[in-house]
Amino acid sequence: MTLRFYSFLAFLLLSIVSASAASAASSVRGGENEKRTYIKLPKTYRFRISLTDKKNCGYSVKHPEKFLSPASLARRKRFGLKVDSHDLPLTQTYVSEICREGVREVNRSKWNNSLVVEVSDTSLLSRIRNLPFVKDANLVWISPDSILAPVVGPNRLDLLKPTAEDTLLDSVLATMPTRDFGARQSSMIGADTLHARGFTGKGVTIAVIDGGFLNVDVIPGLQRAKILGTRNFVHPDLSVYATEESHGTNVLSCIAARESSHLTGTAPDASFYLFVSEDGLSEQAVEEDNWCAAVEYADSLGCDIVTSSLGYTQFQHDFMNTPYASLDGKSHPNSRSASLAASRGIVLLNSAGNSGDEPWKKIGFPADADHILAVGAVDSLGVNTNFSSVGHAADGRVKPDVMAMGQKSFVLSARGRLRTANGTSFSCPILCGGVACLMQACPKATPEQIVNAVKMSGNNAAHPDNIFGYGIPSLPRALEMLQK
Repeated sequence: MTLRFYSFLAFLLLSIVSASAASAASSVRGGENEKRTYIKLPKTYRFRISLTDKKNCGYSVKHPEKFLSPASLARRKRFGLKVDSHDLPLTQTYVSEICREGVREVNRSKWNNSLVVEVSDTSLLSRIRNLPFVKDANLVWISPDSILAPVVGPNRLDLLKPTAEDTLLDSVLATMPTRDFGARQSSMIGADTLHARGFTGKGVTIAVIDGGFLNVDVIPGLQRAKILGTRNFVHPDLSVYATEESHGTNVLSCIAARESSHLTGTAPDASFYLFVSEDGLSEQAVEEDNWCAAVEYADSLGCDIVTSSLGYTQFQHDFMNTPYASLDGKSHPNSRSASLAASRGIVLLNSAGNSGDEPWKKIGFPADADHILAVGAVDSLGVNTNFSSVGHAADGRVKPDVMAMGQKSFVLSARGRLRTANGTSFSCPILCGGVACLMQACPKATPEQIVNAVKMSGNNAAHPDNIFGYGIPSLPRALEMLQK
């Protein structure tokens, strides 16, 4: 088949998948004209309680086996990393005394020595703030007055019924049974070369932290993905597969999709944990805490890589917002946790953000964290996109760190259909899969060595800047660096 004909089919496919994506969104959300019912909520508040110390926590760093999982310890031992006080659990007597004041614990972070509590009577916080072991208590979430009743739930499988656009799409795809539409986003970073050498992410465990993985468990193109477990840190009783949010589905497909779907992910043989930390109903600071809980859980499971296509800049309540100066890798709990994850032997990748053409412009947090890979977006020609967030970090570090294809990236929708999507949300997992292949090829390389090799293999490594970072990595070149 001629290149011209393939180009025409690709153009036709792009038109169809765009229509299909719109149809899918309408199906998930119920459509503009469908009447949605609202559920009234009681007025509650969540506060982040920061503690002064971990005295009398009952554990010692001399005996980490008593509070760290075998998998977490094994990774630290593998890279010669020491356990420190950040790994110690919170002092339970402190937590119990706080909860006796009439609040409910939502989550906790040992790395930040903090917990999130929910309360309906905010006057209780005055007593909590006066406790001698409480450093501060900050409001991080206010319940909305009402929310739209979910439309997915047990009926989510109805989304898999083919539409007219799906039928047309299938007819086009049938003419190109061997066409991998993800080839360009893979070849740009050299992941295809690693695949040809037999490195497809096998033996590497990736935690994907996102906002929802609608239908991942039933989409044909993801049925061969090795999912080891899931957890919802926003709504613990709700399956990660049965939310209205499908952003995580799109993200995962960049890494885990198979050839049968006309999309091969960049690490199809890796293993995965899927975590929900993003609340699609609001944009509030508590999502940082959800994220921290998720990354600590990834550590406890022994994950090798964490990929997160989430980032925060400004929230719906002004008092929760912070200035550019806070993008220093230390001011936000999720940025601190990202750096701590790196210091515990985890390779962490985070999307740079999509604020490049917005007033904020800068990266978000935790993309500002040190020792991680903040990934910006380029188009298929390797030109940076207008929306890709820019740096530097507030303390002058180069951000974003690297770039990958994030414009018209091919992903799978919640309908299991091929579509294109824009955002650093997709450049990040595309690169993540490539990094997993690199880790498989170099099992003795430390996460620090891998991160540095990825950056130094970039096509802008000679003069990194605040737009392109170190540039587009060449994973085969990074492999050569690591094998020297």
